[in-house]
Amino acid sequence: MAVIADFPAYPEWAGQVKKAEILESDADGRATRVRFVLDAGVISDEYVLGYDWDGDTAVSWSMVDAGKMLSALNGSYRLADTGGGTEVTYDLAVDLKVPMIGMIRRKAEKVIVDTALKGLKRRVESR
Repeated sequence: MAVIADFPAYPEWAGQVKKAEILESDADGRATRVRFVLDAGVISDEYVLGYDWDGDTAVSWSMVDAGKMLSALNGSYRLADTGGGTEVTYDLAVDLKVPMIGMIRRKAEKVIVDTALKGLKRRVESR
C-alpha cells in the first residue's frame, strides 16, 4: 500500500501517468484528492480523483473533477496477504465524454489495467 499511496512517484512506474500532484491529505497523511495528467494513447487528459482509504488493505477512488475526455474514473485496489506475498485486486471503470468504438475503449481500459498492475509489481519488487 505504501507504493500505491506514493502518488508523486506514479510517473516512475505507471507508464500512462505523466504527473500526479497531491492536492489534499487526511489526518493520517494519506492523499484524499490527487490531480493527474494521463497519456494512455487514445486517452489523454487531466483530472482530479478523490480517495477513500481502508487502512493498508484497500483504497477506492472516484473522479471529483472531470477532464476533457474522461467523464468518470472509478476504481479500487484491494490487498490480501496470501502468506507468501500479497494478492492485489484492481477494479477500474472508465466513462468517456467522447464517443469511442467499444472495442477501442476496452483495449484502452485493458492497457491501463495491465500497465498499472505490471508497473505496481515491478515497483514493489524493486524496493
